This record gives sequence, structure tokens and C-alpha cells, in this order.
Amino acid sequence: MSASAIEADFRGAARDFGKWWWLWLVAGVFWTIAAFVVLQFDQASITTVGVLIGILFIVTSVEQFFIGALIQSGWRWMFWIFGVLFFAAGIISFIHPENTFHGVADILGFLFLIVGVFWIIQAFQERAINPVWWLGLTAGILMLMLAFWTSGQFYINKAYTLLVFAGIWALMHGVTDLVRAFQIRQLKEL
Repeated sequence: MSASAIEADFRGAARDFGKWWWLWLVAGVFWTIAAFVVLQFDQASITTVGVLIGILFIVTSVEQFFIGALIQSGWRWMFWIFGVLFFAAGIISFIHPENTFHGVADILGFLFLIVGVFWIIQAFQERAINPVWWLGLTAGILMLMLAFWTSGQFYINKAYTLLVFAGIWALMHGVTDLVRAFQIRQLKEL
């Protein structure tokens, strides 16, 4: 196969992928709205917070499965594993929302550590094709900092700050997805 044929195939695949840019836009808007809803709670019920956490896990799971299905590299298995883990966490959150709130408050630092490491790995994986890969890296480093700071808090403080951190997490995810949406949209023009 000649170089021009490979390039034509690549451009065609990129244009096809670029047609789905709106999915990242919708996801980014959802995450941003979820962040503002979470950050507005004054006296939110524990059940509501548990259900919101479940929704965040399910949406993240769907995103991971979709990305894993579209990626052709050897990293696709990582997206599927994270998709299964986020989906299981979402289902458990819906079954026991009160326990979810307490459990997430208790392990909040560990959760942020996992998310931060995932975002850093994803940023380095996208470095060759993503000119703003550093945005994911920055978000991952911020999540690691939040993870270590949160781990040092007492349980009562963790419960009070859970809403703030969940809101920050959702906001960072939303901004990253919005930026990705417009990057993917540019692929339609290749």
C-alpha cells in the first residue's frame, strides 16, 4: 500500500471520527452542569449526592466504552477496564446512595488518586496527536494534589468537602471534554 493510499485512509477515518465531535460537546456540557449543581448544594440530602455520584460514574463509564471502541491502539483495553469499573460503581451507587456518600467521603483521596493517574496516562498517550495534551496532564496533576490533600482530612471534613471536590472533578472533566469536542470537530476538515 502506498503512502498516499495510507494517508487517504487516515484522512477518511479522521473525517468519520470527526462527525462524532458533538458527543464530547454533550458530555462536556453535562459535566459542567453537574459541577454547578453539585457546587450549589447547601444542605443536600445524602441520598441525592449518592445518586449524583452514580450518574457521574455511569456517564464516565459510557465515555470510556465509546473511546475504547474508537481507539485502534493497544491502549483500548485500558478504557474498557475503566468503563467496567465506573459502570459497577454507578450501579452500586444507585442501589445504596447513602452508603455511596459515606463510602466516597471515606475514600475520596483514593478516588481522586485513581482519576488523576488515569488523566495523566491519557494525556501522555494523546501527546502525539493532541496539541493541548497538557490540559489533561494539568488536570491529572491537580487531581493528584487534591488526592493527597483530601487523604489528610478527617472523615467529618471529608463529608463536608465531598460536594466541593465532586464539583471540581466534574468541572475539570467538563472543560476537558469541551476542548476535545472542538479538537475532534476539526478532524472533519481533513
